[in-house]
Amino acid sequence: MKKRRAFKLPHTLVLIYLLVIAVYFLSLVVPSGEFKRVEKTVQGQTRVVTLPGTYQPLAKKTLGPHWLLIAPIRGFQDGALIIFLIFIFGGAFAILGKTGAIEAGIQKLALFFSRNPRSKKFVIPVLMIVFSLAGGIYGMAEESIPFVLIFIPLALSLGYDSIVGVAIPFLGSAVGFSAAFFNPFTVGIAQGLSDLPLYSGLPYRLILWVIATTIAIVFVMVYAARITKDPTKSPVFEIDRSRGLTPSLDPDKRLPWGAAQKLILLVLGLGVALLVYGILAKGWYMEEIAALFLGIGLISGFIARLRPSEIAATFIAGAKDVMNVTLIIAGGRAILIILKEAVVLDTVLQFTAGVISVVPSLVTAHMMFITQGIINFFIHSGTAQAALTMPIMAPLSDLVGITRQTTVLAFQLCEVINPILPTSAVTMGVLGVAKIPWEKWAKWFVPLMIVLILFSLIALIPPVLSRWGPF
Repeated sequence: MKKRRAFKLPHTLVLIYLLVIAVYFLSLVVPSGEFKRVEKTVQGQTRVVTLPGTYQPLAKKTLGPHWLLIAPIRGFQDGALIIFLIFIFGGAFAILGKTGAIEAGIQKLALFFSRNPRSKKFVIPVLMIVFSLAGGIYGMAEESIPFVLIFIPLALSLGYDSIVGVAIPFLGSAVGFSAAFFNPFTVGIAQGLSDLPLYSGLPYRLILWVIATTIAIVFVMVYAARITKDPTKSPVFEIDRSRGLTPSLDPDKRLPWGAAQKLILLVLGLGVALLVYGILAKGWYMEEIAALFLGIGLISGFIARLRPSEIAATFIAGAKDVMNVTLIIAGGRAILIILKEAVVLDTVLQFTAGVISVVPSLVTAHMMFITQGIINFFIHSGTAQAALTMPIMAPLSDLVGITRQTTVLAFQLCEVINPILPTSAVTMGVLGVAKIPWEKWAKWFVPLMIVLILFSLIALIPPVLSRWGPF
């Protein structure tokens, strides 16, 4: 008797392209229409925002089937900056890996924790709090990608797996981003567009940040404890074992730890410090971050006395390893491009706003949360999503009996789903450099996502009942 083959999800790139096809057919039946746009100054910057009450149906714009091929190519153009950033990370960290400095440094840390086991239990909570603060204060997102490449070997050396190595910086910053108390890219922009005092409502947001961060930390620590007892329970057990990434603790297998390795780690440490300074003080974005890590990779290669040709070959090999994720990012961007080209994105927004306006006020905030989550599937930039939706949602909240402050909270909390979205460039960038298949990460993250969604829905009830102000 033949055994049934176990169901296996298609490759992530196939899943993304199936979504592109589905959205293309959706665009054929959804009416075209758009809002007028105006310029508005928010936090000293001029932004183009939707003008409420100006939606107009347009003659249906039907895209030809050739857009199924054009849209992913446009997706490469649209996502060129983050795609290039990921190439740089892949190449630069391949050079760092070639030097052996990071692995030797992690071995030293692992030996320290083996001699001081009590200090090991503080690693996950302390580091996740740091990254959650980064997400909550200045909106850390793409900046978490290089840290993933540092924390995976650290997590493995502590007896965990690469999922824990990803969760510390990525999940930490993502939870902080969604439950932010400052975050200029979500809270700041959304409040500005809603005519609210900047960063008002801080005490309640701070309480939510503490609860959300605690939930994420507990989830990761419980998981880490489980796989420490039985490593085979890890969804990426075979992947981690095949990589051989865990630094050896055997005293007879000590890795080289000389002046070159110490200097390379010093360069990396100074580079990370410069990264934080550049983002906070100078407003660095992807171009500057890419240049910084390119410099770190090249300097490290020369310190390790690698030949120029060897550095170039190593860089290309590292960049080649992340090619898969760049294709996925382009596919994710293609979905939004089809919606925009067919002029149906505003129609979807107008329809959902109409549905929200007729539900009871207690449910309205939840409907806004769900609506923002759906839009977030297509638009991952907090600033871009705020510019599209908040000019519509803020006046709508006045009509349905909830405060604008509550509407802003519903908008920012929808970001809790970002770590699972295959259309998110940051999510796929993180998983790409970590070499973790999306389906394995998604299976691991779903229970936490459900808890965070329930937390978000509960968190929206007190603001509705108390008519949380100032407006």
